[in-house]
Amino acid sequence: MLTHPLLPKLKELRLSGMVDTLDERAQMAQLQNLTPVDFLALLLDDEIDRRQQRKHERLERSAGFDGVKLLAQFDFAAVPCLDRSLALEMATCQFIQKRHNWILCGPTGVGKSHLATAIGYEAVKRGMTVLFQTANAMLADLLTGRADGSYAKKMAAILRCDLLIIDDFGLRQLSETGADDLYEIIHSRYERGSIIITSNRSPSEWPELFGNPLIASAALDRLTHHARITVITGDSYRQKHRRKTANVGQSSQPELAEKEGNTRGETPT
Repeated sequence: MLTHPLLPKLKELRLSGMVDTLDERAQMAQLQNLTPVDFLALLLDDEIDRRQQRKHERLERSAGFDGVKLLAQFDFAAVPCLDRSLALEMATCQFIQKRHNWILCGPTGVGKSHLATAIGYEAVKRGMTVLFQTANAMLADLLTGRADGSYAKKMAAILRCDLLIIDDFGLRQLSETGADDLYEIIHSRYERGSIIITSNRSPSEWPELFGNPLIASAALDRLTHHARITVITGDSYRQKHRRKTANVGQSSQPELAEKEGNTRGETPT
């Protein structure tokens, strides 16, 4: 069998994808009378598939997504104001290749974070590096980095990823340090890396969050230069789901009471 002499060599070369399927491919080669070149091609395909899967898993872990949210799971019927063709266009990730940005605005619960995360997953599928953080967590982490000496490393990670997703921007007023850091991020990524921002505030309200009008103007000018701005309106999906669940619960109570009455021999009125 080919298995015995090849296994230690493949392990030494760290070709574990070949190791895992070696016996299966050897049997296939014998049954189908494959040439040595065809047999080797199958093993190489297995190794390539394994490495791509490992890379995908590594990119997904490092992205820091807040749960699995895919575009196929998004309920477009719940937000009829959203242009589905636009979402599908952004899912091609061509805007990332062009170093453009996407700004998603709208009230809480209309699916902004879901859309942003879904596009992040699409980018990971294409082998792109993604970093997902809420605005408050990202800026707080950088502030901590200033104190413990990890600021440069953390900022470098934010700047070098292909797609930076900043979720829930505008929930809090920016501190002076936070405004400086956010400006540095936007300035350094301008025409070098894409940003998706979700916010429950319209861009017209963002300048007041910075405190410093000069920094705000410079940051927003760069951020919006190559950007699609999408405003999503509607009721919170979570609240609609809560009300629907509550209504179902209330409608089931009379049926439950009737069943209990029948169990006791009572006649419903």
